[in-house]
Amino acid sequence: MAPNLSNGSAVVNVENGANPSPFCLEGSNLTANGHVILSDVPKNITLCPSPHIISKSTAPGAFVGFNAAEASSRHVVPIGQLKDIRFMSIFRFKVWWTTHWVGSKGSDLEQETQIVILENSGAGRPYVVILPLLEGGFRASIQPGVDNFLDVCLESGSTQVKDKGFSSVFYLHAGEDPFKLVKDAVKVAKAHLGTFNLLEEKTPPGIVDKFGWCTWDAFYLTVHPRGVIEGVRNLVEGGCPPGLVLLDDGWQSIGHDSDPITKEGMGQTAAGEQMPCRLLKFQENYKFIDYESSKDRNNKGMGAFVKDLKDEFKSVDYVYVWHALCGYWGGIRPNVPGLPEAVVVEPKLSPGLKNTMEDLAVDKIVRTGVGLVPPEIVSQMYEGLHSHLKSVGIDGVKVDVIHLLEMLCENYGGRVNLAKAYYDALTASVRKHFDGNGVIASMEHCNDFMFLGTEAITLGRVGDDFWCTDPSGDPNGTFWLQGCHMVHCAYNSLWMGNFIQPDWDMFQSTHPCAAFHAASRAISGGPIYVSDTVGKHNFELLKTLVVPDGSILRCEYYALPTRDCLFEDPLHDGRTMLKIWNLNKYNGVLGAFNCQGGGWSRETRRNQCFSKYVGKVTSKANPKDIEWNSGKNPISIEGVQVFALYYHQAKKLVLSKPTEDVELSLEPFNFELIIVSPVTTLPSKSVQFAPIGLVNMLNTGGAVKSLVYGEEGNSVQIGVKGTGEMRVFASEKPLGCRIDGSPVAFEYEENMVRVHVPWTGNSGLSIVEYIF
Repeated sequence: MAPNLSNGSAVVNVENGANPSPFCLEGSNLTANGHVILSDVPKNITLCPSPHIISKSTAPGAFVGFNAAEASSRHVVPIGQLKDIRFMSIFRFKVWWTTHWVGSKGSDLEQETQIVILENSGAGRPYVVILPLLEGGFRASIQPGVDNFLDVCLESGSTQVKDKGFSSVFYLHAGEDPFKLVKDAVKVAKAHLGTFNLLEEKTPPGIVDKFGWCTWDAFYLTVHPRGVIEGVRNLVEGGCPPGLVLLDDGWQSIGHDSDPITKEGMGQTAAGEQMPCRLLKFQENYKFIDYESSKDRNNKGMGAFVKDLKDEFKSVDYVYVWHALCGYWGGIRPNVPGLPEAVVVEPKLSPGLKNTMEDLAVDKIVRTGVGLVPPEIVSQMYEGLHSHLKSVGIDGVKVDVIHLLEMLCENYGGRVNLAKAYYDALTASVRKHFDGNGVIASMEHCNDFMFLGTEAITLGRVGDDFWCTDPSGDPNGTFWLQGCHMVHCAYNSLWMGNFIQPDWDMFQSTHPCAAFHAASRAISGGPIYVSDTVGKHNFELLKTLVVPDGSILRCEYYALPTRDCLFEDPLHDGRTMLKIWNLNKYNGVLGAFNCQGGGWSRETRRNQCFSKYVGKVTSKANPKDIEWNSGKNPISIEGVQVFALYYHQAKKLVLSKPTEDVELSLEPFNFELIIVSPVTTLPSKSVQFAPIGLVNMLNTGGAVKSLVYGEEGNSVQIGVKGTGEMRVFASEKPLGCRIDGSPVAFEYEENMVRVHVPWTGNSGLSIVEYIF
């Protein structure tokens, strides 16, 4: 695939005299800054410095290639031995989903690994990222080889697409900051491939700032219009009005191949029963077609339902619907009038995918095949579906079952060409009908999608589904699966967050671990939506997430693991606490979670309980755990001598120096959120001051939307979004407080000023002023 530099200026070309690449092949050793990272590199491996650099002052990375003896559609090639260097990686544990994995040698690697980061050393070895790429019609991944070799697996997915010489199957990048390292590597990959856009170049859809309700766990396949309206009404009346309603699977017209094309297979009401079905028409099924507006009985169908929903509930700005990448789980039914031509293709799993976890969806799809619309006319499918949805008032789509094409590509030019045709058609349709970004991508965890499908798509799931219980029947799964979910989302975001805004998925507010989930969603930086059963809500919890107008207190960036967690195992080592960080406008936030007790088993090839690791864990936290210089709105902490740390769960305030550690201990599946706020000294009074936020909200500091220090040095004005108890740190008691210019009562205790901020009934800010 030829390089393409036309899509942005994230990188520049290497010029004569530029810094040399830190990577070198010295005999049989691949080195970075003179330190061996891979040894016993075979002679057929090539290394070429990148022609792209992030800036003129940085050194270029390098591309790794190889030459094979014979052309083939699948190559497994040893690159070099990896020994005694700790790594973290992201690998596909299911066909659709990836997760975090750590080790220190080549044999510790997993199949279908999408990215590897090697730890630095005190002796001068930098952090190194190994990023598998696309080349021509082939796609690369990493897997373990014999004798601790790190192998590349390069496959086209079609026996008709073969080659033997490759120059850029991996990209290597070195640096001292692991977060910047990954970001810079993806920027170079963009310059090299020219097939995608970075998250920082795109705008997420408006749903990321709204509270949402998804129908999946509420109804599964029995979703119907009256039930949805009743569900929204309950949320509104409970004080948590949704801004997003997502109609999940269950609204489409589907059937089995054995059914007449005129008969909808809506007897399929249990999750999984629908997966062998295929789409029968673009229009909604009878449940929604038969809907009659209570205001006008002549107004019928999906359009009437969407209009009634938005008219009755003014908070609902967005209605999204679910559909699969190929139309439905089983694709499109062939030979149906009004639908594009389709061919039932038998899916074939690659050797790497055969080693992933057993999955109901994969089993069903492989058994019955997929009705695939040929790539040259797939735009007809998206145009037919999306134009209808747009005409009835739908604002966007959740596109699911995305990573399916690699199993279907034998006769369609291989996985890269088939995927590019589908993603290009999807992108064009979304741009035409849904403002270019009205999409939630799901079941998309593979580098084919990241490199080919994210030109416009900006929001995507970064974890496996929220599982209320273990589908395999383990009663402990109600707990340990929730820890798995946290880890999936946190670590996957390190890679995927460069392409898409991370979406941590829905959860249920009445689940035993609901608060555990809510805390992570509150600081994830992505959308917050639940899948509560109609009328069954924990409003006390939901109100810690949702502002009365249906918006949320979203962070400025996306949550990532802290630096000291990157190369550790927060699921089954019995000691590591998952810590994640994010930024608000004027403060940082640390989330600490005890996730120990379950995860991936190499022996059983599945996620399972590891009860021996369940127990209290202890860790240290520090203001510098937060990567303050991140995102579009970094926070300068230059010269800051003290930070105010507010513990949401413990409801206590601690003052900390920049390098001072504080200790945290958590029981199993418990959490703590810490707002970290830089302390400023007011010049006229020498009063130390730091905003904290609304302590009744999980993302306490997210309520602080403006911060102005008075010119005379004795006052502070804070713009607050939301309602509840506002707290600030002040080393002295203020003379008075005002809200929107009017004096208000306040309390001063333990160096915190407490004042109640009422809800004004609109979405503006309340200006809270402190006078000293």
